Amino acid sequence: MLFISEKIVAISQGRAYPIKEIKPSFLAKFLVKFVYKSPYGIGLRSPWTMELAIREAGILRIIAGIIAAAFTKPFGIRGVFYKVVGKNINAIDGPCSYTLPPYNEYAKLGPYKPNEVAQKLKLITNCDIVIIDANDLGVNVLGKSSKEIEDSFCKKVFRDNPLGQSKEQTPLAIIRKVN
Repeated sequence: MLFISEKIVAISQGRAYPIKEIKPSFLAKFLVKFVYKSPYGIGLRSPWTMELAIREAGILRIIAGIIAAAFTKPFGIRGVFYKVVGKNINAIDGPCSYTLPPYNEYAKLGPYKPNEVAQKLKLITNCDIVIIDANDLGVNVLGKSSKEIEDSFCKKVFRDNPLGQSKEQTPLAIIRKVN
């Protein structure tokens, strides 16, 4: 199986944007004040990434996600915003120092139609493909070339983020079953 970082797929699809070309709206600038500050990355905590989320999902979905999160947060339930908004909003990345230039000054949406991308790449490579978003917070399987590939297997293999989060800069991994 070939596992591919979602970032390289999104970049190859033209879904990465220089932050100097993104003009955050008033709503984006306002909403970032309420985003959880994770020690592992920017997520939607920057006005550029929040603006991309608004553009990708639409204002109504964003507001619905905010309302759902506001009701569930007092009960310690996290991640409801991302589930309600959908559209792989959790795969949006902001600029960071450890990303290779020039993408260290870009904000990036998640891959477009990742299952279709995985299926097309399987036809070319003749091996199963998984498009994955693995980081220090967790693992999300965004696209697979086959429904038979179990998400639980993918998450177990990438639990410790073998592609790396900073200096490793590894966009591809070959995984083989050992008998």
